[in-house]
Formats: sequence, structure tokens, C-alpha cells
Amino acid sequence: MTTTVYFATNRIANHPADRPENYTFSMVAPDNPLQVTYGTAFVDSAGLTADTVGAIRSLHDLQKGGFSQTAIDDLAEGGRNILVFIHGFANTFENALTRAAFNREWLAASGVSEADTTVVTFSWPSRGQLFTVPFPTLPYRSDQRMAGGSGLPLMRFLANLLPILQKARANGRRTFLLTHSMGNLALQAAVQAWFDNGNGDAEMFDHIFLAAADIVDDAFDASVTNSLAPLCRLGRRITTLHSRRDQVLDGLSETLNFCRRLGQDGPRGGGDALLFPPATYRRVDCSGFTDYDTGFAGSHQYYRRSAGVRTEIAALMGA
Repeated sequence: MTTTVYFATNRIANHPADRPENYTFSMVAPDNPLQVTYGTAFVDSAGLTADTVGAIRSLHDLQKGGFSQTAIDDLAEGGRNILVFIHGFANTFENALTRAAFNREWLAASGVSEADTTVVTFSWPSRGQLFTVPFPTLPYRSDQRMAGGSGLPLMRFLANLLPILQKARANGRRTFLLTHSMGNLALQAAVQAWFDNGNGDAEMFDHIFLAAADIVDDAFDASVTNSLAPLCRLGRRITTLHSRRDQVLDGLSETLNFCRRLGQDGPRGGGDALLFPPATYRRVDCSGFTDYDTGFAGSHQYYRRSAGVRTEIAALMGA
């Protein structure tokens, strides 16, 4: 089985750019969106039952600054709903695209018709490592800088997607955003950049899912730097998925950042219906799911490795 993944990345790519291994963990200049690479990837068999994500077969339609007209037409006029995916900490370029394919396939296999999507992903320059020797926290700190510094390129990516998503929605399609881990940090910066650059309200997404978010737990407070409070102006529904079993957030992130993370218990004050109106916001506590590898690295991947959590996400996409 081959999965098509449309992608954009602000990673610097060595020549030739059609080789996945040539996409580095260095960042193109944040203020130069015309250097962001867009393209289409064909990804071989995501093995859902074996929990394997497959491999990139080939990269096509590569160009700078925006999608090819072929990709734009496929996305806007296609018969499927659209899923936009932003990966998290410790993901190489290949990880990002193969996990996007995996997410598309498990959602399609859910039996919920609305969850059968075309997938688009943005890959920011993660190092793709959990730890290194002799500086074990260097990958985390590097990824944190890169995710936070990817706000402008991600904002431009969303701006490029906006007319595509609007046309798809006008054609009766639904649109979703799924961000994992430190990808939520990039999203924070992009939301801030969106409104700082004079963009107005734009309901791009029917539903936004923030999974295992490695950002401060008060990220929706309007006073927080790069607050996510305006996110509700870009999406109709927002769901946070959190777990107290997440050892990456509990044992690494909270220790290094000296504060609770959104993906540990959900947003601070999340039970206050005035702050988080139920018509817009939903919290899903995934702590009770044990049908996946709950070891250190695996515990942070419950959103895709737990069949129970996957069923919850698919059901919400169909609601």
C-alpha cells in the first residue's frame, strides 16, 4: 500500500532535494518563506497492525514557496476530507512524513467516514534524537529552539493552505489539524505570527487536536507569550489530549522547563466553562489507556499507538 503525503518543510535540504536523507535539522531563514520546500511524497505501507510507519518511496513536485498547481488541485478538488499534521520532538524528516502517512491510514481504517482524509504535513527541523552523549539534553533544547523559531514559516504554510481549505470546505469537505508534542510550540508561534502580520479571523479547521502538547499548561491564557487563546478564531472545535502516563513530559520536559505541560493534565483551568466553553473546547484524558507501549518513549506516542485513543480521535472527527 502506498500513501500520498503532501508536505512543506523549513529544513535546509542538501542537493539533491529528492532524497529524504538530505533534509537536515538546520533551518532556512525564518523571514524568507520562499525558501520553504513544498512537495509530494509517496510512502510505502504503513503497517497498522505491526505499529510500523513504512518508508518514503519517492519525493515529487518539489518547489519553493508553495505547492505545485497539481497538488493544489488535488487537495482543493479531491473527494476526501483534509488532515494537516505537525509532528513533535525527536522526528527526522522521514519520521515526519511516514508518521503522517501512518496517521492517515489508521484514521481511514477507523470506519468513520469523515476520518478518511488526505494528509498534509509541515516538518520543522527536529534533530530526530531523544538523547545524545555527552550532552543528553542537547536534542531536546535544540528541538525546542527550532520549533519555537518555526512560527513564521508555519504561518506562511497555513496562509498558503487557507484558500485550498476554503475551497475544499465549499465543496463539502471537512478539515482537521493534528499537532503532536513540540509541534504545538511551533503552532503557538504561528498563531501569534498570524495575527501579528495583520491576518484576520479565518475558520480553517472544523476540529483541531492538540496531542501530548509539550507547551506550558497555561498556554491558553491571553497573557502568555505566544498565547493559544486566538486559536479558536482559526478552528471551530479544539480538543486537547493529555496523559499522566506520559513519561517524556513528566520526566524530561517538566524537569527542564520547571513548569507543568499542557499534555500532562490539559489546560490550566480547563474545567471552567467560562474560560473554555464546551461548545468549542474539549479535553480527553488518555491516562486510562494501556493498550500500547507505555515505556519512556512509547508513553509520549499514545495518540497514534493506542487503538483506544485512535478510536476517540476518529469519533470526534465524525461528530
